[in-house]
Amino acid sequence: MKEHVEKLYALSRKPSRWIIGLMSGTSLDGLDVALCRAEGNGPETRLRVEHFKTVPYEDSFRNAVREIFAKRQIDFQQLCLLNPFIGLQHGQMILECLAEWGISASEVDLIASHGQTVFHAPQKQHGVAGFPNATLQIGDGDHIAVKTGIITLSDFRQKHIAAGGEGAPLAVYGDYFLFSQRGENRILLNMGGIANFTFLPGNLDASLVFTTDTGPGNTLIDAFTRLHFGKAFDENGGIAASGTIDEALLHALKAAPFFEHPFPKTTGPEVFGADYVQNAMRLSGRNAIGPKDLIATLTQFSAETISEAIRNAMQTGEVFEVYASGGGAHNPVLMGTIGRLLGQNIRLIDKLGVSGDAKEAVLFAVLANEAIAGEAAHFGKKKGVPGVSMGKISFPG
Repeated sequence: MKEHVEKLYALSRKPSRWIIGLMSGTSLDGLDVALCRAEGNGPETRLRVEHFKTVPYEDSFRNAVREIFAKRQIDFQQLCLLNPFIGLQHGQMILECLAEWGISASEVDLIASHGQTVFHAPQKQHGVAGFPNATLQIGDGDHIAVKTGIITLSDFRQKHIAAGGEGAPLAVYGDYFLFSQRGENRILLNMGGIANFTFLPGNLDASLVFTTDTGPGNTLIDAFTRLHFGKAFDENGGIAASGTIDEALLHALKAAPFFEHPFPKTTGPEVFGADYVQNAMRLSGRNAIGPKDLIATLTQFSAETISEAIRNAMQTGEVFEVYASGGGAHNPVLMGTIGRLLGQNIRLIDKLGVSGDAKEAVLFAVLANEAIAGEAAHFGKKKGVPGVSMGKISFPG
């Protein structure tokens, strides 16, 4: 209706906007909810996180998603049901957060919802001739908008694919707008289920900005920690620290074709799942490896592939600082190993003014701000970073 379009126009001209960024990652630990105040757009964006909370998921929620997550054969009714269900659940979580923070939904201008990734299939991974890159996130934006009464932007990754990207990583846009610093080359490393990094040049030349996935971050560590120890993750890297790295298994793990693909590239648990590890164990003759040694080896696997990707993407002798975020930033064994392999200290993104736990939710708030109030972003004609506006708009009425 006309009033919705008029409201969007008014929002685009406001000096600042209240935006809720949402992120639900492959770890399925909960929904990150970041209430942000955004001013300006593009490289002139100024954003402050006013409130942040991770709303934990119940086991029943996690189990329902895992029934269809990263699987080629699923119950399609379950997928169909979860799409609106997750939207409604996320909408309710937003309302509860706002009530806790003493803020009315009418005070919020926009919601930026990443949704829940259930399958990621870049063309170089699926290999089906004639079909493009593909990815699927569920958690319907219309249901969030109607539930909360707030204009919602969602399904950001599809435009990235339509413009020639693989649908990930999307952090590059917010990374460049919020965290670039003249005089310092920066690597912003995010270690969620899958690890990725953004290179931000110290000369602020957008055409030199670079982003890629590196392979597993926490996904394999978490999966086998759940399987063998009944815990959601390896807290403080304690299990890895008590085990011994198995070099034969490590070599087999690093033999995936993904690591031979040129940059930029993306991947997901569809490739790096339990079957992948079990196959590597079989090929290396390490089926009887102890659980602690397995976690130690998987942690080393993530650390080596992350550090090797960073080194391979950088020019020889190039000086840069690394700032880490995501669940892996809380694992001192993972962080320490990456630091040793790179020969430098790894800092937390928190030092740049945004909590590492909130960062991904914040970056989707930036994408929503760009969609409503931004101009075209020009990163040069480079693969993986199309200069496009992302997000589908859902009105509450």
